Amino acid sequence: MANKLKIDIVSDVVCPWCTIGYKRLEKAISELGIEDQIDIEWQPFELNPNMPAEGQNVIEHITEKYGSTLDQQRASQQHMADAGEELGFKFDYFDEMRMVNTFDAHILLEYAKDFGKQTELKMAFTKAFFSDRKDVSKKDVLKETLLSVGLNAEDALAKLDSEDARLEVREKQGYWKELGVNSVPTIVFNRKSAVTGAQPVDTFKQVLSELIAEQKSI
Repeated sequence: MANKLKIDIVSDVVCPWCTIGYKRLEKAISELGIEDQIDIEWQPFELNPNMPAEGQNVIEHITEKYGSTLDQQRASQQHMADAGEELGFKFDYFDEMRMVNTFDAHILLEYAKDFGKQTELKMAFTKAFFSDRKDVSKKDVLKETLLSVGLNAEDALAKLDSEDARLEVREKQGYWKELGVNSVPTIVFNRKSAVTGAQPVDTFKQVLSELIAEQKSI
């Protein structure tokens, strides 16, 4: 891994721009043909750390949190759906959609890292929430998603009751917040530089090209 470009992606499972940002980054990596030179690790960030177990209607939540009108939210949702469609990802917004707590999902993403399945599980969670209208805070959905990427669901779900596993996620969240990460996605390169937001594919290509060239010259 020493000669690979390390990319940390600080994000949440229910963050639409995190999905769009990753899909654009993925496209940039693919177009440059540098898949074998990249090491991606997902880092935990909760958009709504105090979200109760029952969740909250998305429209109500966005209105409360950002003061957005219904028309503004509809326009934003359409914008995200269009951006997703360009990248082969479906955003299926619906009136009863609920924002949910994602802490358990982050614990499982840490588990998946040990098996080289972190990105696969991350995208499966995102698809479950945004495309398949599923509640990614529910144990049955978490189990189904783990199984869909070939992970041992029983072992993984046991982590949810582990104080060590919960503490590890809390510490990682704290680490990135202390570094000043307060919006997602934040995409960090070799723990030295970062970009925020869902940048265009060409921007990612430029950044990646420069960093890969720099890496080779060391």
